[in-house]
Amino acid sequence: MKNKNPDDTIFPRGKKISNTNFTGAASLQMLVDADTTLHTSVGNVTFEPGSRTNWHYHPGGQILLVISGKGLYQ
Repeated sequence: MKNKNPDDTIFPRGKKISNTNFTGAASLQMLVDADTTLHTSVGNVTFEPGSRTNWHYHPGGQILLVISGKGLYQ
C-alpha cells in the first residue's frame, strides 16, 4: 500500500480552529451549516498529533466519523 499524503483526504482540511473547544492544532471545514429544525451541522475536523477537543455541547447532538488515526471518546 502506498503512503498517503495527509492532505490527500476525502474532505478538505479547512481553517485552523481558534476557539476554546480545542487544545492544540486542529482545523475545521464546515460541510453543512446548522439548520433551524434539528440544529445539526456537519464539519470535517482534522487534529494534529497531541491535539484534543474539550468538552462542549452540540444542540442537535454529534456524530463522529473517524476516517484515520487513533483517538479516545466517551
